[in-house]
Amino acid sequence: MLQFASSDSSAESEIAKAESMSRRNHFHDEMRWRAVGMLQAGARQSAVARELNEHRSVIHRLWNHYQRDQNASRRCGSGRRRIITTVDHRYLLQCARPRRTRTARQLASQLSAAAGRPISRQTVTR
Repeated sequence: MLQFASSDSSAESEIAKAESMSRRNHFHDEMRWRAVGMLQAGARQSAVARELNEHRSVIHRLWNHYQRDQNASRRCGSGRRRIITTVDHRYLLQCARPRRTRTARQLASQLSAAAGRPISRQTVTR
């Protein structure tokens, strides 16, 4: 027997599958809150993961994050922390422009003396 009409939930799960197949970077906020709503309604994590076409561990981490912080939004990125501030960077540029033959080691020692904290040659090179 052919089934032409589909229920809303299966249509939504097909949309979720199509969306997750096109991108695999991260869970969008709308989908996060949808998952949290399903979990609050009593759905199991494995059922929510299956419905949203995500791995169970993603839903588990999301639920733990929500229970801890009462927030389902994405956390801040975990990029490299900045050692020097924008003011330090501007100072480096001002020191380097008049004498372009200065080495990174010389610039690092000058910035360290001005800032009062150690700054490595690699930081200045970057």
